Amino acid sequence: MKLLASLIFFTRLPWWRLRSVPKEAFEHVVDYWPLVGWLTGGMMALVYLFASALGFAPMVAALLAIGARLLLTGALHEDGLADFFDGFGGGVTRERTLMIMKDSHIGTYGVLGLVLYFGLLWASLCQPLPLPSLKEGVSFPLMAENFSAPLRSGWGWAVLILFFDVAAKSAASLITGQLPYARTAKGAKNQVVYVGRSLRGWLTHGLRCIIAIALPLALCCLSGYPQVVALLPIPFVVELLLMLWMRRRLGGYTGDCCGALFLLCELSLYLSLPLLFLGV
Repeated sequence: MKLLASLIFFTRLPWWRLRSVPKEAFEHVVDYWPLVGWLTGGMMALVYLFASALGFAPMVAALLAIGARLLLTGALHEDGLADFFDGFGGGVTRERTLMIMKDSHIGTYGVLGLVLYFGLLWASLCQPLPLPSLKEGVSFPLMAENFSAPLRSGWGWAVLILFFDVAAKSAASLITGQLPYARTAKGAKNQVVYVGRSLRGWLTHGLRCIIAIALPLALCCLSGYPQVVALLPIPFVVELLLMLWMRRRLGGYTGDCCGALFLLCELSLYLSLPLLFLGV
């Protein structure tokens, strides 16, 4: 039931038609956020792979992939990122920051933040990936020798896209156990306050994150990119730093903070990826 609530909340697919979900289930949607990454990251990965197979240039495949996830999620996280930039950029006090973040109008900081974010994400996805089996003469199960170079590169990006989405959601999902919600249920945009976690809840959520990350990480390793394991700590470090900033400015977090956390943690993975291939 809670997983269904998370799918309903974080995507625009008609999951609500399957069955009615009580409001209390939506208080736990962040706990199942990493598993939703299989769907959102998977859709983005499949579109990139399909576009590559059709012969589209990487820059076109990247735009199509980004657009596919925007449609699937209704730009939920991007809206949060814009409000986060507006609030933390334009606000000085806690009250002023929360007020700006709740305003539905986008400001200068929000516009500039989105332009910079999408520019960096798109540019990252346009970069060519090394083809390990061609360079090293090693065959990998999911990167067949008879694949064309564009398709092999498209598959490499597809598994990385899935891994980055799930890993970033896993890192961002920690926030509900680290900080209290900064608003009341009445003042929240969606009228829902995410619940915190007990010790047992932390252990259960940690297991959920491990399960969510294991599949895409295995796909990366089988596709010839086992070195991405070294990137796994990065989104968690970024989440920790942003969490400390939120605690200092707000004394808590909001739904917009969750969306911003995910996108910035994910972007940190894309920006760190070239470090793995220095000298390759």
